[in-house]
Amino acid sequence: MNIQIIGTKKCSDTKKALRFFKERSIPHHFLDLSEKSLSKGELENISRSIPLGELIDIESKEYQKKGFAYMEIDLFEELLANNVLLKTPVVRNGSKATVGDAPAAWKAWLADA
Repeated sequence: MNIQIIGTKKCSDTKKALRFFKERSIPHHFLDLSEKSLSKGELENISRSIPLGELIDIESKEYQKKGFAYMEIDLFEELLANNVLLKTPVVRNGSKATVGDAPAAWKAWLADA
């Protein structure tokens, strides 16, 4: 099992994901978006499992401040340029990924391992 958790330390759902895997002693790698940006390759891999429309946080202050709801934008480029637009946490397990708090999916991964 190769778990990667992408989010920020301030996000409550990211904290839940980190706690979920820590409590089960599952090794994981945490990518803090406040310290490091998501790479193009990582976003491409994630978008194979999760549509870009589901990855963008339309409730974020940045999304509303820039008025993206009223514009046609390239979601891929905007997510690369503005990590704060990414809905968190994104949890990856190889080619599988979830967005948000998804303990049922994570438990299924553990059952399949």
